[in-house]
Amino acid sequence: MDGSPEGSRFSGPAIRVATAAVALGMVVMIVSVAVGLGFKREIRDKIVGFGSHVQITGYSLNSSFETPPLPYDSMLVAEVSCVPGVKGIQPYVTKPGIIKTDDAFQGIALKGVDSSFNWSFINSCLVEGHSLALPDSAKSDDILLSRSLANLLGLSLGDPVRMFFVNAYGVRARRFNICGIFDSHFDEFDKSLAYVDMRHLVQLNDWKPGTISGYEILLHNFDMMDDVTNALSSIATTHVSSDEAIIRVSDIRRLQPQIFGWLALLDQNILVIIVLIIAVAGLNMVSGLLILILEHTNAIGIFKAVGASNSLLRNVFILMALRIVGKGLLFGNVIGVGLCLIQKFTGVVSLDPENYYLDTVPVLLSVPHLLLLNLGTALLAFLLLLGPSGMVARISPVKAIRFN
Repeated sequence: MDGSPEGSRFSGPAIRVATAAVALGMVVMIVSVAVGLGFKREIRDKIVGFGSHVQITGYSLNSSFETPPLPYDSMLVAEVSCVPGVKGIQPYVTKPGIIKTDDAFQGIALKGVDSSFNWSFINSCLVEGHSLALPDSAKSDDILLSRSLANLLGLSLGDPVRMFFVNAYGVRARRFNICGIFDSHFDEFDKSLAYVDMRHLVQLNDWKPGTISGYEILLHNFDMMDDVTNALSSIATTHVSSDEAIIRVSDIRRLQPQIFGWLALLDQNILVIIVLIIAVAGLNMVSGLLILILEHTNAIGIFKAVGASNSLLRNVFILMALRIVGKGLLFGNVIGVGLCLIQKFTGVVSLDPENYYLDTVPVLLSVPHLLLLNLGTALLAFLLLLGPSGMVARISPVKAIRFN
């Protein structure tokens, strides 16, 4: 029996088509998984960049940006910092307001931060200027806002900004100067959020110095969120503020359920693509093996006549088919990984940020996922080939030798 079925007269084209189908299927699966993982990571990182992994706040039935005051608790901060998986903790204050120019106005939420704030995400999105400089000696009058908000209001770097706030005592105004402009391509946050010195907001809320809206906790690993949240909830129950306010712990998935629910749908889409691709590639493999068996019917009869067992001949054809699968997997991995690496380092395929929140197609190559795809494809191919390989046992030596 010829060990190179690819060169056979009739089965050669079918085998080449089957090999190409496996390779193409592997390319599509690798690219789909890499893009899906990359997209989820990028969107997730943007959401975490604006809101952290976990938040500790005072309990309130009000879902607005007007939050109940929470006294800064250094003991709580120390305990949270010691929890495994916690990267950092930073206090913040939020307050809604109206930003007004001569020609337009826009309602936004100000996020007040102090010198402990982690600027790594915002700095990665900066397009002009710099992040807030927050000296301990005096309040900073700088404001950091998004490019979409600046374009909407006709503002630019260095311009003064007038803001108005409403509280129980009436309307208060503050004047800020734009020190930096960022662009995360996430308009849901870009158009509604700006950063200032938290001491301004504490004063506007008529809070005592050292009062905050809550704490943001950053983690080393997103996958540790459940364990860390449970640990923080246990710590929070032992801390009660001076005014007996209840402390609540919420992770970012609970705070942004719509976005994370949308991201979860990506997994289902990727799974559907993988199932369809495997079905098409499997059909081509089965067809190729059937053609291979039919073309070698005469040889099968001769081998059976000289004593070859059905299981031996069946295994031979399965190995021949798996050799074709292996070649397809090899080509598919080389092409698929190569395309992902090209996109990762060049960003040649771009996206419309208004629709996808990203300006280029993101890719994330994961070794465990690559291994799982290859092993899963090889195993499914083996199982699919068991059926048609059973035809070998039903071939009669006498009829096969006469077969032409």
